[in-house]
Amino acid sequence: MEDSAGISMIAFLFMVAIVVFYAAAAWKLNVKAGEPGWGALIPIYNIYLHLMIADKPGWWLILYFIPLVNIVVEIIVTIEIAKKFGKSTEFGIGLIFLSFIFYPILAFGDAKYQGTPGRYARLYDGSRAYDTGSGRA
Repeated sequence: MEDSAGISMIAFLFMVAIVVFYAAAAWKLNVKAGEPGWGALIPIYNIYLHLMIADKPGWWLILYFIPLVNIVVEIIVTIEIAKKFGKSTEFGIGLIFLSFIFYPILAFGDAKYQGTPGRYARLYDGSRAYDTGSGRA
């Protein structure tokens, strides 16, 4: 009985490590696109941020609540995210089917965001890329 508890604990810790790693990749991807990194952790808002990264209108969020339409929209958005980072449609398909491999490559690799900068856009070194209207430079 003790062995199964130990194995269960190891499996649980392994799953937590995977979730933390994937969350870190999503956070980094948002930051690269000039969006708030913490937004990757907020349900529904993270989908909205993906729409912004893909340069799609915010009202598309409604389409995610329509069965089957949400699958088509997610495919379009994911492929567009790959393109906004200078990657191919094939890479976007990799994001769809092997996201646990391709999203970390996109997030931690040298891909640069080429879309419309988000509100929190910063240069790679962390300095402000442009004035956000906050009154601070």
